[in-house]
Amino acid sequence: MDPSALAAIERIAGAPRAPYHSLGIERLTPVIGAEVTGIDLSQPLSEAQFAEVHRALLENHVLVFRDQHLTVEQHKAFSRRFGTLRALPLEDIDGEDPELVVIRANAHSRHVAGEAWHTDGTADLEPSMGSLLYVKETPAIGCGGDTLFANMHLALDMLSPALQGFLQGLTAIHDGELPWKGFTPPPGLPKTEHPVVVKHPETGRPLLFVNSGFTSRIVQLAPVESQALLKLLFDAVAHEPVLHCRVRWAPNTLVMWDNRCTQHHAVWDYFPHSRYGERVTVLGTRPMA
Repeated sequence: MDPSALAAIERIAGAPRAPYHSLGIERLTPVIGAEVTGIDLSQPLSEAQFAEVHRALLENHVLVFRDQHLTVEQHKAFSRRFGTLRALPLEDIDGEDPELVVIRANAHSRHVAGEAWHTDGTADLEPSMGSLLYVKETPAIGCGGDTLFANMHLALDMLSPALQGFLQGLTAIHDGELPWKGFTPPPGLPKTEHPVVVKHPETGRPLLFVNSGFTSRIVQLAPVESQALLKLLFDAVAHEPVLHCRVRWAPNTLVMWDNRCTQHHAVWDYFPHSRYGERVTVLGTRPMA
């Protein structure tokens, strides 16, 4: 591995962290992901508990809460501590709750959402701050259905300084129709131009903000140049395991991810078995260079 990439990993892995007092943290990897213990999300959190959960999210980007027994309202109440929940038109969801998206796959499924590396909803003018997925049913075979997450701060840091400098000032089109290739897209899907490198709105840390799920082209480049550069950046995320953590689901697990600085990939390796979960999304802000 390139020495500059090793230095980038070391900076993140070795960054000092204050101790936690109201919960336990077990990191999934040195650079992304943590399991949180000692907390019951069915109960209202104290200000001190929530402050530590919020800090854990900023430090780890992906939080895993095991053995949580939540009603829909308890799921949403915890999610609302982070901001306003996204509400979708009823015709766009599976169910009757506009704030709850059902994530379901079974023997009748012919595709599942999220199989490509992506960041949720980047075609929106204001992509989401984060999502909280509560999985109730996992494949009966006892394995499969994991989700991979990638650290987009590190994805940028591991590029050469020359390429990082070139990316500054570039913008890219994020197209809501891109995931619908081969299908008829619904009308009115968004298409938005965002910087290729943005800053996290809370920490100020720069990160790479393109993804294979929604990013269609880089505005300032010729089509062939855009295609080549995007492929390089997409491959850098998909093919560099050091960026990733792997969440292995069990029933009654809730996972929250910071959508502003991660990508994720849902592994559909359990057909014809079933998996069922419910996702709540917290609204975000417009990405800024």
